[in-house]
Amino acid sequence: MRRSCSGRATGSGVYVQGMTQHEQAATGHFQRILVGVDFSESSAHALGVARTRFPGATLRLVHVTDARVTAAPDLMGGVSAAMPDPTLLHTLEDADAARMTQLARPDEETELMVGDPVTGVLDAAVRWGADLIVVGTHAQGALEHFFLGSTAEKIVARSRIPVLTVRREERA
Repeated sequence: MRRSCSGRATGSGVYVQGMTQHEQAATGHFQRILVGVDFSESSAHALGVARTRFPGATLRLVHVTDARVTAAPDLMGGVSAAMPDPTLLHTLEDADAARMTQLARPDEETELMVGDPVTGVLDAAVRWGADLIVVGTHAQGALEHFFLGSTAEKIVARSRIPVLTVRREERA
């Protein structure tokens, strides 16, 4: 049975779309929570929400170094696959590993991968047996959203595991 939920967290509470009020009140049933990490402020906020709202749950922080960084723009406005530059990917992986070490608490698990962020997060969640995926959302302009879409939206659309999307409130 496919049960994909999305949701959002605000300063006042957590709302997971597709769940009853009773299920939402009993968020303690989420014991294995995968948090997608991209080292942005939105991602840090989502991690903070997961740590606060789900005490006692095991958190696994997952970062996927986007392999598309080695793609080159083409003349038609898209990107063409390029041969991965092993030196560039190795440098990015080392930098990401150092950032993850600083971010993760001793009782939290971490996983670093290289590839497509959406597929990586979803595969990691299934492999690990996550009960919930938590990801931050970024404010995007309409044109950027049209061409690129949202990683969080793609995760929600493709996930068989409930997904909590967390949007950081804009500061005035």
